Amino acid sequence: MSDNETNILLFDGVCNLCNSIVQFTIKRDPKGKFKFASLQSKSGQALLKKFDLPTDDFASFVLIKGDNYFLKSSAGLHVLKELGGVWKLFYISIIFPRPLRDFIYNIIAKTRYRIFGKRDTCMVPTQDIKLRFL
Repeated sequence: MSDNETNILLFDGVCNLCNSIVQFTIKRDPKGKFKFASLQSKSGQALLKKFDLPTDDFASFVLIKGDNYFLKSSAGLHVLKELGGVWKLFYISIIFPRPLRDFIYNIIAKTRYRIFGKRDTCMVPTQDIKLRFL
């Protein structure tokens, strides 16, 4: 990835697990490599349409890198790789077949509200991180 290429992470804005993942990423990304948008937001919906992805599937985690995108487990592993440090070691999991990784991802996605809870509205970013949200 070139330095001027932006990573955009699309996430389910009402999912507590997803919001925790965004907070985890922000905390470990002091250089601001990542921008964020909820799948439900105008920006998120526009990006989904741009890449011809479903606009009503909020169980997916999408990483957009320039003109490419990654979904579900692949998106998560690419995020960890970009965070660097010890986190990039988890990228080795990419060697497992995507259908196997996504099978596990889908189990978590289907139970995320029951296990981690759900918000009534999308996360509102605090002033110090507001510029990182589309």
